[in-house]
Amino acid sequence: MKYAGLILPLALASCGAGVPTAEDFIPEYKGVETVLLDGDLVQFNVAMTKALSTNDVVDYAECAAAQYTVIRGYGFARHVRTNVAEEGGIFVGDAVYTISPSLPQGLKTIDAEVVLAECGERGIPTV
Repeated sequence: MKYAGLILPLALASCGAGVPTAEDFIPEYKGVETVLLDGDLVQFNVAMTKALSTNDVVDYAECAAAQYTVIRGYGFARHVRTNVAEEGGIFVGDAVYTISPSLPQGLKTIDAEVVLAECGERGIPTV
């Protein structure tokens, strides 16, 4: 039993920095930049770390678009496009939406109030 004192330190050492923790999977939202392109056409530049997939970045941009739409007094937005890239562990998204007071034509439309509520439930910041 002369090695018994080594077992606990070795066991603890194996749980070192290389083992992921729950915090490693909680996205960190780094901010939104809003750019008015033309009248009702708006670009949202978002950044985050610890995204599990590009869908996290797309969702973050959609939440920002929903908040912006409501702030401007509109009820709906239509998704035009979203580009996502990863640069040095930071995921960046560049999304463009049109905003409008009534439901626009198109397949990728959002009801801003509904999306805003969903973002709150999911813990995704909107601004």
